[in-house]
Amino acid sequence: MNGMDFESELTFKASRSGGKGGQNVNKVETKIELNFDINNSQILNEDEKKIIYTKLKTRINKNNIIRIVSQSERTQYLNKLKAIKKFHMLLEEALIPDKIRIETKPSKLEKKKRIDSKKKISLKKELRKINVDKEIY
Repeated sequence: MNGMDFESELTFKASRSGGKGGQNVNKVETKIELNFDINNSQILNEDEKKIIYTKLKTRINKNNIIRIVSQSERTQYLNKLKAIKKFHMLLEEALIPDKIRIETKPSKLEKKKRIDSKKKISLKKELRKINVDKEIY
């Protein structure tokens, strides 16, 4: 991800926001919508595109476009920066390879501890039953 410049492949659309700004919100188009077309990306290779499709499938619309909206800031510029940052974070997280899990078995000591703990709890409950029976009579 480092060194990849997606600026040329990102499209932005500005509109009126509902965020901070008082009357400024009603006059100025500060809300930014960032769109990234995965199919037409020249930067990503086919394997990366497949990974992105699987990991970010909830963020991709039917036209294969990732859409990120930012409207929390008072200026269009800050919202644009925020949207770009979020986009980069999304792609970085998606492209991190999954760790391969190596199955392990519990050691003999761990098994013994677990069984001892179960026996202790069982004994405690048995003693409760005995004490309850004595109180009834």
